[in-house]
Amino acid sequence: MHGLDQLGFWRALASHPAYDSYWQDQALDKLLAKEPLKVPMLIVSGLFDQEDIYGGPALFKALAPKDPTGAMVHLVLGPWNHGQGRREGRGIGEIQFDGDTAGWFRRTVMQPFLDHLLKDGPDANTPRVLAYETGAEQWRRYDSWPRACAEGCPEHSRTLFLLPGGQLGFEAPAASASNYDEYISDPAKPVPYRQRPTLPIHSPDSTWGEWLVDDQRYAACRPDVLVYQTEPLKSPLRVAGEPIARLSASSTGTDADWVVKLIDVWPDEIPDHPKLGGYQQMLSADILRGRYRQDPSKPQPIVPGKILAYRLRLPNVSHTFLPGHRLMVQVQSTWFPLYDRNPQTFVPNIMNARPEDFVKATQRIWHTAQNPSVMELPVIGGVGK
Repeated sequence: MHGLDQLGFWRALASHPAYDSYWQDQALDKLLAKEPLKVPMLIVSGLFDQEDIYGGPALFKALAPKDPTGAMVHLVLGPWNHGQGRREGRGIGEIQFDGDTAGWFRRTVMQPFLDHLLKDGPDANTPRVLAYETGAEQWRRYDSWPRACAEGCPEHSRTLFLLPGGQLGFEAPAASASNYDEYISDPAKPVPYRQRPTLPIHSPDSTWGEWLVDDQRYAACRPDVLVYQTEPLKSPLRVAGEPIARLSASSTGTDADWVVKLIDVWPDEIPDHPKLGGYQQMLSADILRGRYRQDPSKPQPIVPGKILAYRLRLPNVSHTFLPGHRLMVQVQSTWFPLYDRNPQTFVPNIMNARPEDFVKATQRIWHTAQNPSVMELPVIGGVGK
């Protein structure tokens, strides 16, 4: 585009496409972690913040070690999009919560917190961590995030295996299981990040604030998206923390993107809310550019055909999968235009990729005993059956 080189920010992006020291030295959570902790703070974050889903939990993670007693640093994870804690919090799109969660938070948590500190009011009894649990539709108090639980309930990382035939389960694949699933990723026909038409963010009819809970059935029907799901659950499955996807994958290209989504699949019929029948509610999703699989500051090409390990840290979840619901994992290699298209050819600087660098690639997700692909879930309590 003509004239972009006149913009200082564009020049920085083009000169530093990797997460090198230029960007690392500007990371706000790391900068604040170096400063003395003097002021009590209530970090308010949204589980479905389409603008900055990373910042709140990252800041708490950086500052919590400086406050071992939990008296100074507090984290609130509401079921909100960007800034919704200041507005009405009854729901996002088709997904509804139990009452006005944002109004409840302001009256019950934020106001007593401020009154105690600024007006010498009574002790607000502010929890170290307060997280809204979607699905169960209730607030939970924790003494840290994401691993420990104030109620004494055990928390475990449970491994959910991607299995042959589009299955998903807590049992590892059998030794005789088929080796992989594959799809062709074509940069000329990328998977959109949401159902079209994709309206401009600031247009009057824009639903930009809803996309993190979008129904993912539009993607599930594409040939370049792999879908894995469990049988319907017989008991609740409660998760709280950071899901981690570990893929064993290969590509015919020398670079590749990997997108992984964790999804709650609703039963086929919801009598009191017909639009949610069969709804594939995205809970958490992220993308990893293959060249940064080992170090975000040092890109390395992919060896075509070689099975490599990829680890994706997904955004935080606080959710209960209810009986009759299914867990689903989707895997794809494009998420456009939310993320730029990977040419699938390794080039020194992707900002300077030429049209001929953009090629189709066959992507394989492996699910053998030797090369499993899994989702590690931060499960609290039972596994769910």
